[in-house]
Amino acid sequence: MRLTDITIRTLKAPKKGVVLYSDDALSGFGVRVSQAGTKSFVLTHGPRRQRETIGRVGIISLSEARTEAKRRLAQYTLGKDKPKAITWNAAKDEYLAEREPELSAHTNRAYRYYLGRTFRYGTTKLTDITPYDLSHSLAKLNHTPVCQRYAYTTIRAFMRWAHRKHYLDRNPMERMQCPHPYVPRERVLSDAELARVWEAAGDDTFGRIVKLLILTGQRRGEVAQLKGSMIGTDTITLPAPLCKNRRSHTFPLGALAWTFLDPEMEADEYFFKGRGKETPFDGWSKCKPKLEERAGVKEWTLHDLRRTFASGLAAQGVSIPVIERLLNHISGSFGGIVGVYQRYDYLPEMRDAIEKWENHISRLVGAE
Repeated sequence: MRLTDITIRTLKAPKKGVVLYSDDALSGFGVRVSQAGTKSFVLTHGPRRQRETIGRVGIISLSEARTEAKRRLAQYTLGKDKPKAITWNAAKDEYLAEREPELSAHTNRAYRYYLGRTFRYGTTKLTDITPYDLSHSLAKLNHTPVCQRYAYTTIRAFMRWAHRKHYLDRNPMERMQCPHPYVPRERVLSDAELARVWEAAGDDTFGRIVKLLILTGQRRGEVAQLKGSMIGTDTITLPAPLCKNRRSHTFPLGALAWTFLDPEMEADEYFFKGRGKETPFDGWSKCKPKLEERAGVKEWTLHDLRRTFASGLAAQGVSIPVIERLLNHISGSFGGIVGVYQRYDYLPEMRDAIEKWENHISRLVGAE
């Protein structure tokens, strides 16, 4: 097709992966559309059909992108010079556009945040960024160890990608160590603490999310992004792009959990909306401290409810494989060759486990 501003606006996103729409007017030039709907101008050239990103649709215009594509094609065809060393901003934009279809929404937001806020190198050539520059940027987060560790893992993944793309002859992070190695948390809420958190959670949006986290053991980002299309007759199915391990996850719902859901909601409607927005709930930083104060339970995180769920099921006599199925874990019991050939869904066993857990919670909170 001949790309125009109108046709670009009507390009549809694929159900999975990315799709390339080529421009009939300029060989090799086109628009790549990701599963999430992100559109980028790209140029494919050379005997090896090397593809490079020119820029995001909306940030640069079609005419600007086509002019830049012609300029690059002329340089490569005439052999006057090799592609210029890529800048930080250009490499960052290409990396984010390439990884977006592969990563969860939460991880994409984190990558954009740290690459855009912690590491600000602008038009500096990627090859000119030194280990000292990276260390200096990371040092600014010394007062927030958790954020510093996330920033480190983000820039490490980016630099490895740049090295694989041959934008760098040598990875500047090859001898750098994580400033704060990950130490798994061990916090498990007691039955008394769990009951206080439940009582203090209330019936507002955040309270219902917390109660579903207690009852299902799922991740907060997954529960907050529930849509009507994910709710079945007695199960919830989380699509692969939403899950941390990129595998869809179906788990049963108990009677108590059903009281916090509306099976009649629209298929594309977020159940837990942000205030006044058609977006997932995102008021964690404001709501969580208030819940702590009301409950009188200190030094715990929402993710600790997932660990409490798993530990509580084990105490109820539920087997480890069933617990791992409920948590959507693919390591442990389902790692290696088992994960390849073992396809039993464990739904009956998961239903029994959820029933035991809901009975336990009902006794704790007086909901029987």
